[in-house]
Amino acid sequence: MPYSTSEKVPSLTVTSESFQAGDRLAPEHGGVPFGIPGGQDLSPQLSWGPLPEGTKSVAVTMFDPDAPIPSGFWHWGLADLPGDTTELPAGAGAGDDSLPGAAFHVPNEIGGHQFVGFGPPPGTGRHRYVFAVHALDVDSMRDLGATPDTTIAVLHFLMRGHTLARGTIEGWASADE
Repeated sequence: MPYSTSEKVPSLTVTSESFQAGDRLAPEHGGVPFGIPGGQDLSPQLSWGPLPEGTKSVAVTMFDPDAPIPSGFWHWGLADLPGDTTELPAGAGAGDDSLPGAAFHVPNEIGGHQFVGFGPPPGTGRHRYVFAVHALDVDSMRDLGATPDTTIAVLHFLMRGHTLARGTIEGWASADE
């Protein structure tokens, strides 16, 4: 799992009205660039909490640890959601203008500053898609050096030592079933 080597922090509960934990993701959450039938690059609705005392901002990411490349595949990264944010509506990953406050997207693996949906290549079986919510003790990741051009990997590095809690919810998709 992508957070097995990360610092141990308390857990947040993450839920979604778009899918239940462990369920197959709906086609609209598929990636247009990957030619997914019905794909709309629509980020799912997410809710989380309770946020720990001292939360000043929230970050959200989506990762495919089963991508057929050594580093996995980051589909979504956003930072600087206000510290009292406890949900995002479906479609919030469309771009920075769809986010509350001064929140901003960092580039996904294809270089876009938005959510890019699932796209497992044929012959690679089921892929897990891990949505993670990070409660942070900083007002802005920009204070730690993050910019809209910061990679998701570096964003995670900058969050080290500033993560008060983390929660995940996982769905799956497959081109083979």
